Amino acid sequence: MASRQFIHPRWKFRALYVGVAVALTVLRLLPIRTLPAAIPGPDVLTCVTLAWVLRRPEYVPVVLISAVFLFEDFLLQRPPGLWALVVLMGTEFLRSREAMTREVGLMMEWAIVSVVMVAMTLAYRVAYAVAFIDEPPMALVALQLLGSILCYPMVVGLSRLAFGLRKAAPGEVDALGRRL
Repeated sequence: MASRQFIHPRWKFRALYVGVAVALTVLRLLPIRTLPAAIPGPDVLTCVTLAWVLRRPEYVPVVLISAVFLFEDFLLQRPPGLWALVVLMGTEFLRSREAMTREVGLMMEWAIVSVVMVAMTLAYRVAYAVAFIDEPPMALVALQLLGSILCYPMVVGLSRLAFGLRKAAPGEVDALGRRL
């Protein structure tokens, strides 16, 4: 008799996403260096979120993305909800084009995600300017954006190798016969 699966894969991946998000946020908060970094690191959590939305949008619903990034906003002392809203807008833009991106290769997907990342960064900077909040230097923001863009293919590869996360094939159905 075959063993029965008690937890739906969707819930496993949602829990995995939260676990990855918490691990990345804690890693970002750890005092690894005693001196300030000259070059900011990439925003890996944003890369993970964008990659997962394009691969399996049902694994990262809107509420989960909002909660994770709001949590990160509070921990990183950013304006609460601003980056969460910007990421949500970017992910929803990509989610609406998920079926189209199934058929393109990684290079085209990378280009699309890069444009979305640039738009997200610009929207965030505009919100800062409109609210008259002190903005981080543009050079540091540009370096972090460049690092995030370059990090995206590695995140996609790691998601595939470590977690088995892949794009749904055109016409693929789940266990209940619903189209993905």
